[in-house]
Amino acid sequence: MLSYSRMLKRFLAVFLFVCGAMLSTMAFAQDTSSYAGVEIDAQNVLKMQTYVEPSLESLRMRKLAAAKDISQDLREFNPARAVSLTRLECEIAENNGILTDEVRYMAGLQRIDYVFVYPETGDVVLVGPAEGWFKDPSGRVVGLTTGKPVLRLEDMVAAMRTYSPNSREAKVIGCSIDPTQEGLARFQDFQRKIGTTATPNMTQFIVNGSREALGLQKVSVVGVNSETHFAKVLVEADYRMKLMGIGLEKIPCPNMKSFVASVNPGTVARNALFRWYFVPDYERVRMSADKLAMGLEGKSVKLVGADEMVTADGGRKEVVVSDSASKQFTQGFTRNYDRIADAVPVYAELRNLVDMSVVAAFLQETNAYEKLGWELVYFGDESKFRIQTERAPQFVESAVTAVWRGNTLTTPIGGGVEIFAKRAFNEENLLSADDKTVADEQKAAEENLPENGWWWN
Repeated sequence: MLSYSRMLKRFLAVFLFVCGAMLSTMAFAQDTSSYAGVEIDAQNVLKMQTYVEPSLESLRMRKLAAAKDISQDLREFNPARAVSLTRLECEIAENNGILTDEVRYMAGLQRIDYVFVYPETGDVVLVGPAEGWFKDPSGRVVGLTTGKPVLRLEDMVAAMRTYSPNSREAKVIGCSIDPTQEGLARFQDFQRKIGTTATPNMTQFIVNGSREALGLQKVSVVGVNSETHFAKVLVEADYRMKLMGIGLEKIPCPNMKSFVASVNPGTVARNALFRWYFVPDYERVRMSADKLAMGLEGKSVKLVGADEMVTADGGRKEVVVSDSASKQFTQGFTRNYDRIADAVPVYAELRNLVDMSVVAAFLQETNAYEKLGWELVYFGDESKFRIQTERAPQFVESAVTAVWRGNTLTTPIGGGVEIFAKRAFNEENLLSADDKTVADEQKAAEENLPENGWWWN
């Protein structure tokens, strides 16, 4: 039996990966002196890219050069640096919109542990670990000692524009890369022509034929502007998760198997589709009784899966069947998420995007903007504060990897991202433990509020 597996969902990113061209690229990207990322070419097609650090000495000099431009108190690691978003906006306005790296990278914050709203002083304060930063060869901005990505102000602003002061609309943030219905119909037609007599020496023919039939896929981004760094991270994170799932990028966890390493093609229907997609772990928010403080705990992202069927005309319909290999992969990715994020920084960035979305939704949901009289004069205006600085990914080439199990060939496809930040505030999702803990943290932080400056240790 010839089996084709893939994942597909509205608002969720879908990718098909060809084994041939990508495998050598990603194998090279596992070297300790190389860094993987994505680029968007002149035709707006998303592609993987590998960047090489010539030597350890070159990396050391890169860090030293970056450190020279960062003040000592910013450079050193601090487990609880505080940044006032409201004061930061005023800093930008007073500087006539000119941004320094200190501003762009939010004083080196790497996570958000707490959000405190102080109506008396007009502050929204984010608290989390922070340190000095540098750019790795791929252009990713990471900590000097931890190597963890720093928060970008442009991403925080993107989230705040989604959950803006003057809107109460329930919004979802996500990305979708979908084959066209015509492409799926051609794919089904190609599958029928091959029949059930495929042999290993036909593998490349099948891979090439499947890719040709499916053609270019359309990239869609919802909830945030597609020309933002925020959108680029969403797409890269989902894209590379698919590579791991089908065995084309090494999973940085020795005991975790890819989907293709576990799947049994004999148990998969000929037109079965698997999809995996990232969603927030909503059960991780603590909120004070007065709704002026929020704490974020535990894992913020999980990978989940569902099954879908492709009909003969290229349409899609839901099914309730689940596959053990798919479940093993999604559960393994979730269980090992922090470990994967340490080795593949884009997943730390995705985690931060989820946290920033929850923070922005918190500010909107609790009427913080009204309580502070904060109108986002700079942050809400693209002409004053630009975040649309990236080329928007519009297409991705279809790709298929072929894996034989005995006399059966499987070509898996699939994936997605969905962030519905306001679900974190549903009563059933809020952590039930002592909310007074968050209020106490807010009170302690208030005692350290300085008269001047937008960040402090």
